Amino acid sequence: MVAPEEETGKPEVLDRLLSRVLRESDAYGGGIYVLTSSGQVLSAAVLAGVPSSLAMPWARVGISASGPLAEAVREGRLVWVGAEGELARRYPRIGLALPYSFALAAAPAVSAQRTWGGLVLLWPGSHPLVIERERQRAIEKASGYVGAALRRAEESGHPILPTPEPRIVPVPRRRMVTQAESLAAVDFTERLPEGCCALDLDGRITFITPTGAELVGSTVPVLLGTRPWEVLPWLDDPVFEDRYRSAVMSRHPTSFTARRPDDLWLSFEFYPDARGISVRIARSRLGEAGAAGGAGTGAETGAGAGAEAGAGAGAAIRPLPDSAVAPGTGAAPTRAGVLYQLAHLAAALTEALSVPDVIKLVVDQIAPSFGAHAVALFAVQAGKLRLRGHHGYGAREMERFDGAPLSPDHPGGRAVTTAEPAFFASRRELHDAFPRALADDGNHAWAFLPLVAAGRPIGCCVLAYDRPHVFGHDQRALLTAFGGLAAQALDRAHLYDTKSGLARSLQASLLPQELPALTGLQATARYLPATRGMDIGGDFYDLVRLDDTTAAAVMGDVQGHSVTAAALMGQVRTAVRAHAIAGAAPDDVLARTNRLLTDLNPGLFTSCLYVQIDLARRRACLATAGHLPPLLRHPGRRAESVAMPPGLLLGIDPSAAYEAIEIDLPPGAVLALFTDGLVERPGTDIEDATADLADALGDGEHNLDALADALMRRALPTADRTDDTALFLLRLAPS
Repeated sequence: MVAPEEETGKPEVLDRLLSRVLRESDAYGGGIYVLTSSGQVLSAAVLAGVPSSLAMPWARVGISASGPLAEAVREGRLVWVGAEGELARRYPRIGLALPYSFALAAAPAVSAQRTWGGLVLLWPGSHPLVIERERQRAIEKASGYVGAALRRAEESGHPILPTPEPRIVPVPRRRMVTQAESLAAVDFTERLPEGCCALDLDGRITFITPTGAELVGSTVPVLLGTRPWEVLPWLDDPVFEDRYRSAVMSRHPTSFTARRPDDLWLSFEFYPDARGISVRIARSRLGEAGAAGGAGTGAETGAGAGAEAGAGAGAAIRPLPDSAVAPGTGAAPTRAGVLYQLAHLAAALTEALSVPDVIKLVVDQIAPSFGAHAVALFAVQAGKLRLRGHHGYGAREMERFDGAPLSPDHPGGRAVTTAEPAFFASRRELHDAFPRALADDGNHAWAFLPLVAAGRPIGCCVLAYDRPHVFGHDQRALLTAFGGLAAQALDRAHLYDTKSGLARSLQASLLPQELPALTGLQATARYLPATRGMDIGGDFYDLVRLDDTTAAAVMGDVQGHSVTAAALMGQVRTAVRAHAIAGAAPDDVLARTNRLLTDLNPGLFTSCLYVQIDLARRRACLATAGHLPPLLRHPGRRAESVAMPPGLLLGIDPSAAYEAIEIDLPPGAVLALFTDGLVERPGTDIEDATADLADALGDGEHNLDALADALMRRALPTADRTDDTALFLLRLAPS
């Protein structure tokens, strides 16, 4: 692979890098993602070896999402999903949408200690549960090259920015063929007694023999460039598309058997590779008796089947073995892609905690799921429909629709008040029903889905299509089901937001609103709640004036993330403050607080670091109850961890004793107290992480506020935090 220094800062560099990575890692497909300017979204820049229809739902990945790429970038490590069933176990909603046999690796693209994006690679079938060392090194090297390419592009003044849709790079051919070879291949396939067909990765027919076209009841010109299940009504069944998707993702041969409307059974065998799928079409033994009795010659069969298919006729559905399917009557069954995407959306909605999370999922994923051009989500507020999110619509269009009344004369208002969805296949249908309700939004078909939770209307979801669209019975049922899922998710998220808001208010009230100003002592603190779970934890800090020349600094962490933990945190902070003001020594402060906690028996343990600072003597006396030792930056900027005797966590043993030590605290020295949320990371040794934090402290700014901000940014590069985090910096002012 070419080293990153030899690459230019152009988008095409990613195309070349991805092609080389696929070739050298033996992966059949993958993609390169770039991190948006906000640092919260990964956007696919280039993809290869995967259908765009399967890739589009994951073209944009939130950093906080549940998935291998988001996890890899969030935690700064390679994520490997190799064993069969591992994807569904670790990432259920992706496993629901892609229930196929393939292995996956995701890695962050890092350069100059900054994450620029990510790399995803795919392999066929099941692989070892633990990635092979050689493969891991190759992937990490490749992701480093990607990071370097993205960095160099930005440094050149031409950063590679996210685009609405990723570029699809074709996988290189194994060898080049001459025109004579191409013609010979066509002649070879047309001489075969069975039919032959080629599909590209998106399922479109790129080649089919006349025999193949006759067997499926059509002609070569009609079929070329189309997807079989879209032009042949009797193949419009989820099984056909599911077999195609399975072949594309697993790269394993697969097959199924289907019955034409004239009772002729055909077998379809799929043979995939990185560029597409070869399909073998032949008469099946399942229908030998029926075929012998009335199928006739191939030409007659094709003409009869085509006429019957064109008329929309079909035989009744009946159970068939070995994944065989029969054409159904009435509306065509729902596409497998829509079913999988709806399953993905349903699982995603169960993971969305807040109302903004639910709204973002709905507006970003529902439109591609159902082929809609645009989607808008409205909430019921004071008798009107208020806009909460949209996709595909312009801002001016949404301004006109925001605030529509809950009136039977408005399609959205009627859908909400009656709790009945409304579908309009054309502008004429909408105009006939509501002649003055909507201004022209440039679309031609609409679905208005009421959002009703526990019998209470909470909003409306509007899907718009840029061309006339007939809503079949199955699609109407799916859209109605989606409306119910979205309503329940919104209602659940609203309840969560209410509870979380109350919890955060409780926590904020228990932490210092501002630090006291003490002559001779500079202090600054930072606190960030966890971004998963209740968003409330037990980390606490405090600064207490003891007398004119003495102060006490406290840092602690109550076990757990709950309202109980926050309440206990308040009790511990109050107890420590009371004993400190009463004049107790650091070791005695911890011992007394420990006895109080064991008497209360809250069932939770607490770590605590107590520091008593003598401003006149420029000394600090410290004692710890199972808390991480502080870091000390000396005036010469060398930073190290303070060696402290261990102490038992508070609330375990009422007779526990604690030992205090004294250290010098000269002018210019910085003492850093912190909780484990600042240094604990999955797959990272806490001692190594603490040493890295000490290095950053030593190299950091002189200004305490700027230093605190830099340490928090370095240790918490993303918005995904599984633990709350507190940092407290102290420095004695010069004489």
